[in-house]
Amino acid sequence: MSKNPFLDLGFPPEEAVALHIRSQLAATLELHIQRKGWTQVAAARELKVPQPTISKIVNGSIEKLSIEFLIKLMVRAGLPVGISGGRKSSSRSASGRRSAVHPSTAA
Repeated sequence: MSKNPFLDLGFPPEEAVALHIRSQLAATLELHIQRKGWTQVAAARELKVPQPTISKIVNGSIEKLSIEFLIKLMVRAGLPVGISGGRKSSSRSASGRRSAVHPSTAA
């Protein structure tokens, strides 16, 4: 078994990575909402989105939410978002940039 359940389910690697990143971002946002004790209405107000968007995040219906949008919500929530790639989290490309998004679960 890999660290990416979408790979284990047979998704192509590029799609599995995108799905995994999207689900990690949404799970981090959901945990933040829980830790803050926000209702969906309060979370929507704080994150400046309609309440049905928060409902989608909380209920796992995130297939239509882009990774970029979820990153923007993370920033609005004051949550750190880091980018890394390669086999080790400290690996960098020749340009010095990393290539995968890893949200922190710290609230």
